Amino acid sequence: MAERPPILLQGDTIGIVTLGSPLERAKIDQGISILRQMGFNIVLGDYVYSEEGYLSSSDEQRAGDLMKMFADPDVKMILPSRGGVGVAGILPYLDYAVIRQNPKILSGYSDITVLQNVLLQYTGLITFQSLLLLDFTPETPAYNFEQFFAAVATLQSPRRIANPPGIPQVSRVPGNVTGQTVGGNITSFDDTIGTIYDIDTAGKIIFLEEIEEPVNKVYRYVNHLKLAGKFEECAGIVLGECTKCGEAYGKTFEDLITDFFIPLGKPLMTNVTTAHGTYKAAIPIGTRANLNTENNTFTILEPGVKPVS
Repeated sequence: MAERPPILLQGDTIGIVTLGSPLERAKIDQGISILRQMGFNIVLGDYVYSEEGYLSSSDEQRAGDLMKMFADPDVKMILPSRGGVGVAGILPYLDYAVIRQNPKILSGYSDITVLQNVLLQYTGLITFQSLLLLDFTPETPAYNFEQFFAAVATLQSPRRIANPPGIPQVSRVPGNVTGQTVGGNITSFDDTIGTIYDIDTAGKIIFLEEIEEPVNKVYRYVNHLKLAGKFEECAGIVLGECTKCGEAYGKTFEDLITDFFIPLGKPLMTNVTTAHGTYKAAIPIGTRANLNTENNTFTILEPGVKPVS
């Protein structure tokens, strides 16, 4: 059964961690400054500013920072600075029993989604494909903040996932299904196949997106998911944007939708703005949702957070 973390309130403490690749100090400091201007208190992990090549610090150090945030009763939300690569490396070093006993809001996208899906699987914790620390900038669209705070700081339910005006969501295969949400970044989701962290998609609505991968490589990843039975088992599919995904061999991401996803025969919605795109809808991982591609709606049916007890 899914576990909702307590709602985020004005003045709460947010713990900042770097769980994958390093982020420039100036960007970290800018995000912290904006969060403080919004009225939140900030606690930093020991390795937030660390840099060791393509990773910020060792797997054990990054896992330790995350566990400190879950164990700290003052921290109400955990916000990674960025994704990048390497988040899967911390999975063996996490204490899932402690996390289960201390449910907290965890927001992020990109490589963070491998952690989020595993937390759902191992602890039942609902998390959010939504903003990272690097998104707290003066240039961030108001839509992104509205989506974020509607998901983590309200009990709004049901909540329709709708793009900004002028950007249509497109239903490709008709159907009307309800199920728990899983998914996120395609390459990160793909990384769990064949491991002890393999994600169960049976009866679930999968949402997927990608960035900066040529279409032939995206095909390789999604075909791996297909061969692993992830689409055969699922109830429906929501595709976000393939941001900066280049054409390959004369084929575009739109061609991949036509050639690969539509023939799967699952209720399918595409072009949902989230994660790596400019506009970022906040999609909970682990809540019940309804995908109605006959009415062209994707609706979160229950709050992702609970009242503070």
